Amino acid sequence: GKAGGALTSSLLKVLYADHHAPAEDLSFQDVLTKVRGVLQGRYTQIPQLSSSRPMDISSPFEIVPKGCTGTKRALFIGINYVGQQGQLSGCHNDVLNMVEYLKDVHGFAEENITLLLDDGKHTSPTHANILSAYRRLVAESAPGDAVYCHYSGHGGKLRDDDGDEKDGYDETLVPLDYQSAGQIRDDDLFNTLVGPMRKGVTLTCIMDCCHSGTILDLPYIFKADGEQTQMTASPDFDMQPLLQLAAALASGASLTEALSSQDPQQLMSIAQQCCTIS
Repeated sequence: GKAGGALTSSLLKVLYADHHAPAEDLSFQDVLTKVRGVLQGRYTQIPQLSSSRPMDISSPFEIVPKGCTGTKRALFIGINYVGQQGQLSGCHNDVLNMVEYLKDVHGFAEENITLLLDDGKHTSPTHANILSAYRRLVAESAPGDAVYCHYSGHGGKLRDDDGDEKDGYDETLVPLDYQSAGQIRDDDLFNTLVGPMRKGVTLTCIMDCCHSGTILDLPYIFKADGEQTQMTASPDFDMQPLLQLAAALASGASLTEALSSQDPQQLMSIAQQCCTIS
């Protein structure tokens, strides 16, 4: 396909070189390590995988799990910021190239693929439209479905406004109308996409933007830095509320009782986060 951004282009060189899937099965670790190899020399980014639960990174790389019986759905967002400061050139190509890969290799149907592009032809990737598309995706998805989300555009950081970030900053997506509508914080993504997604849905997200490594606020990470060999707990994720919830439940307390003894909103969010997303 046409030239795109660094991460997406590197990923496709690994997964879809010459428009063919790899002859051998690749693990999650293989994919990220190979992507890092493609990036090295020109870029400093280190690919990172985050998850709601500890994953065996030597297991086969999957967007659609074996035995998937549900619908394959995809949402793509590509923003070139045409005519604005910081204009990009490859984000639309990222989307179109990945669409081709998903349809060809994983059998995604055209009618189940949604595109948000600032090309004057598709739905515009504004703040409201992006969150609306995520909500619609959650509402339509059912147990057994495989869902893929892709974002290519600018990412950013804003000072944390609710005290839930150890580094004091929220990671953000930068919508087309960010100057008037603001940026989309990681908290917004969790509350709109991650937390509400039904149990039994396999959700895979590729965030090709700056500051994207922890933008979904998931508790386990693997960095393809050549040193890490397994997924570990993220140092920026506060496990204490989750451990307190687990201890209360193990002592015989009901979920209601356990939540009432802590911060209910925080504990319920973390409980959802760790149980619904693969």
